[in-house]
Amino acid sequence: MQLLGIGSRIDHSTFGKGVVTNITSKHYWVTFMDNGLETIDIDSEFEIIEACEDEVDTISFAEVESSLVHILKRWSDASEIVNISDKYKDGKLVLQPKDTTLKGQEMPIDTFFHKITMVRDRLRVMEQKINSSNLEEQEKTDLQQYITRSYGSLTSFNVLFKLKSQQFVGQRSK
Repeated sequence: MQLLGIGSRIDHSTFGKGVVTNITSKHYWVTFMDNGLETIDIDSEFEIIEACEDEVDTISFAEVESSLVHILKRWSDASEIVNISDKYKDGKLVLQPKDTTLKGQEMPIDTFFHKITMVRDRLRVMEQKINSSNLEEQEKTDLQQYITRSYGSLTSFNVLFKLKSQQFVGQRSK
C-alpha cells in the first residue's frame, strides 16, 4: 500500500475528486470538490490521480477552501451570492404600455434581479473563455471590447445591487 502525502489528488467512488489535506495514522482528511471535507480510512478504495509522497507541510482547511473557491469561481459558471438592494427586496417590476387599453405586466423584482445577475455571470464566463482561448491577441481584444460594452449597457441596473463591488462596470473614460 502506498502512503499518500498532503496534496495528493484522488478520485473516490462515493465522494468524487479531492485533495488530501491532512493525514493521521489511520485516516486521510480529503477535501472533495463536491462534498467538502471528509475523513476516509487510509486503506479505503480510491483511484490515485496524482500522488505526493513524503510531503510534511500541512495546510489548513481554510487555505484549501479558499483555493477551491478561487478555482471554482475562475473556471466554472458557478455564481457568487449577490444580494439585491434592501429597498427593492420583495418589490415588483411593473411594465405598463403607453396604450392604457393594453394590459401591463408585473414580476417580482427579485426574479428580474436574478436574471440580470445570471447575464453578468455568463458574461464573466465568456470573458474567461476568451482570455484562455487560442485566439490571436487582437481577436481577444476585439471580443473583450464587446463584453465591456455589454457591461456598460447593463450599468442602468446597478441600482438593484446591494454591494457596489458587485455592480456592472463598463468602459471607463480616460
